[in-house]
Amino acid sequence: MDATIREGEKAVDPPRNFDASLVFIGTIHTPWHERGDCPRQGDEAGPDCRIDVDPHWREALEGIEAYSRLQVLYWMNEARRDLVLQWPRGAEKPCGTFALRSPVRPNPIASSIVLLVRREGTSLIVRGLDCRDGTPLLDLKPHRG
Repeated sequence: MDATIREGEKAVDPPRNFDASLVFIGTIHTPWHERGDCPRQGDEAGPDCRIDVDPHWREALEGIEAYSRLQVLYWMNEARRDLVLQWPRGAEKPCGTFALRSPVRPNPIASSIVLLVRREGTSLIVRGLDCRDGTPLLDLKPHRG
């Protein structure tokens, strides 16, 4: 985790107690190995990416092929979690974290709407992701939009 912050940014200490417990249900595989290589937002015309769902959750995938689009929730495990003000590149002034789509957040949960290309057992081939290779998967939901 990069601990440097830019002029105008502000960090806070995280709370001591955590209320939630999450289970990673799989791993996302993309062509991007560094944060700087990731697209700013996913594109359905982008490259095929693989979502490997842990075999423990195999039955939870039943019927998923009926949907052309999925909402993918994932954990940005290497993002810092302490900035409340951030200075986006090219911006004139700092912005509050909740006014940005930055991966830097108190709970680094990301969401992408992806195109389901095909299912291969417990793996899903999708297009439209914007995360690093090896990102932990939190959840999958059909997208009816």
